[in-house]
Amino acid sequence: MIAYDLLLGIAALPFIYYSLAIYGTLRFFSRQRPSAPQEPVFAPPVSCFKPVRGLDTDAYENFASFCRQDYPEYEILFCVDDNDPAFPVIQKVLHDHPDVKIRILNGPDHFAVNDKVARLDRLSKEASYDVWVLSDSDVRVTPDYLRTVVAPLQNSKTGGVTCFYVAIKEDTFTEKLQEMGMMCDFFPGILVAWLLDGVKFGFGQTIVTTRARIEGFGGFRAIENRPADDLLVCRFVTEQGFEVELLPYTVHTTPDFGSMKELLYKRTRWMTVLRHTRPWGHLGLIFTFGLPWSLLVLGIDALDPSLAIGLSYVGVYFVVRVIMTWLVGARGLKQQGLWKRMLLIPIWDATAFAIWLVSFARRTIRWRGVDYTLKGGLLTLANAERGNASPPANA
Repeated sequence: MIAYDLLLGIAALPFIYYSLAIYGTLRFFSRQRPSAPQEPVFAPPVSCFKPVRGLDTDAYENFASFCRQDYPEYEILFCVDDNDPAFPVIQKVLHDHPDVKIRILNGPDHFAVNDKVARLDRLSKEASYDVWVLSDSDVRVTPDYLRTVVAPLQNSKTGGVTCFYVAIKEDTFTEKLQEMGMMCDFFPGILVAWLLDGVKFGFGQTIVTTRARIEGFGGFRAIENRPADDLLVCRFVTEQGFEVELLPYTVHTTPDFGSMKELLYKRTRWMTVLRHTRPWGHLGLIFTFGLPWSLLVLGIDALDPSLAIGLSYVGVYFVVRVIMTWLVGARGLKQQGLWKRMLLIPIWDATAFAIWLVSFARRTIRWRGVDYTLKGGLLTLANAERGNASPPANA
């Protein structure tokens, strides 16, 4: 009986986490943001960094959206190999937008295991301006993007800015499942982190900072052989005594996976990186998985003809998860039709739990067909020589 009561207590821990996520979501999206002063308008010149490797879906529209910004002065810098399939697409963007300052740099100027960071380092050397907007190649934005994400830098305490991202389309089951995972799992976790510890992370879909903040931790070369560069940039900004602001604003992304297998590889990569960079935090995720704990209680309670306790755990689990997902996705991020996909929540939770278990047996991550070994928070090439490897654009 004592063991059973202990199990009930442990199985209830995810509900505490869900409650924190609900509270954090309500608090985050209900904040009253101070209105920006009308005069003078804060719009310093901006350099937009685009490290590119490989051709994403709808790449032209993604790149071209940055050329339609309602912003007085900015430039777009691409770093791409001249034999990359994205190169002619970028050339077309340059040709079609002659009034926008666009420069194309031919690849990084040195080798690094994390090729994306080597490209960022090259871009940083060529940037004309001191405010930098970093974004992945699969991002698509609206004309108010630069004004919105740069504005928080007007506060001298702010050293970095990041924001949410949502899929531009959800046509397949895999795409719907991935997006549900973001709304019911990833973003709630982010809001719990914001609530308890502030923002010490960033998303590669948008990071805004300055030359001074990057140089303050040694420049991009300081992180060029490490994974999770987007997280590290913002973490190192906060370690200099500045704040990173998470905006209640979204950019769009195009899917970077074409099958369930590719999605599983992607999510396993995230979890494996987390295990190697924050091992105790990764282990603690066991207390955020409500589905397996509720099913365990239900399975044990099946020996009792009433099944009352087990059914109540499963019922509360699903109701709370639906409420949390709706608050994040529909109320917070303004996603339409989320109710129609709520039955995907337990499917995602089962998938996420399985990926978490698998990550304990992984020492390698895969990006676009290349394997990398994680050791001591560093990346090394697993099955390729330096001269023949194709390093990741976003490790």
